[in-house]
Amino acid sequence: MSARGKTEEDAMVARFIRYMMAERNASRLTLSAYARTLRQFREWMGKRFPGWSECTAEHFRGWLYEAMEEQLKSSTIRLRFAALRSFYNYLVRFGEVSMSPLAEVSLPKARHPLPVHLNLRQMEELLSMPLRVPLDKKCPPWLPYRDAAILELFYSCGVRLSELVSLNANALQSEEGCLRVVGKGRKVRLVPVGDYARAAIERYCEMAGVSGASPLFISRLGRRLTGRAIQLMLEKYLRYSDIPIHISPHKLRHTFATHLLDAGADLRAVQELLGHASLSTTQIYTHVTKSRMKAVYRSAHPRASASSRRHPDKG
Repeated sequence: MSARGKTEEDAMVARFIRYMMAERNASRLTLSAYARTLRQFREWMGKRFPGWSECTAEHFRGWLYEAMEEQLKSSTIRLRFAALRSFYNYLVRFGEVSMSPLAEVSLPKARHPLPVHLNLRQMEELLSMPLRVPLDKKCPPWLPYRDAAILELFYSCGVRLSELVSLNANALQSEEGCLRVVGKGRKVRLVPVGDYARAAIERYCEMAGVSGASPLFISRLGRRLTGRAIQLMLEKYLRYSDIPIHISPHKLRHTFATHLLDAGADLRAVQELLGHASLSTTQIYTHVTKSRMKAVYRSAHPRASASSRRHPDKG
């Protein structure tokens, strides 16, 4: 392909990215993933790349088969092809191509591993760790209270890591008892904050002098705390605990959702709290609450157990 042709193909991708940002309100992470996928496909094609308008289903099947031979996760493969489908849907809409070649490409079925979560005892142990672990002399005295507030907020609100690090101090609306969260696609939702989390946040803010539009969670140097710093903080407290499984910030989100459903929360309410666009995304958590459902069934249904034959109407 000539240098001019390459420039035109790059311009086509650039227009798509601008469209997704301006018209679809896509997040920076989504835009970065889409651009990376398109670049990876072109690099895989190399000199064989005929231009986006001339690519066929066979080209994409070849990339798919190679990914499957490399035993990439089905979720990774599906994310790649979601980016390609979005790109070609854009090209069809604006008349760059007549139809999408991806329409003829079948993908492997998505696998949904059950989300790992902490039980209640483990969660309470983790929440207590910041104020139990010895404080480094170089650290400001408010730092363990910051960590305690972070863990309480994860468990109280089920926020994503990216949502938590972007919070400002004024996101906690005390008069409403809610947290203003900006989620994927810059969608705003209000999430109730429990008493323990609210008290922990207020105590930390008072000790650290955090208020107004400044970042809610700051480093010891006063800068906005990064996601990586929070991951390292969590790993530190896990080393001091007796919790036998590796836990990430996202697994605390799983714990939040699972504990709500175990206690009988409505699935659609949990969907709203998590900020899921689709109920099907939330339904994965129902698989880990089967023990609760079985217990309810056995205690409520008159013929669930052979040991109990009494009919409820007969006293």
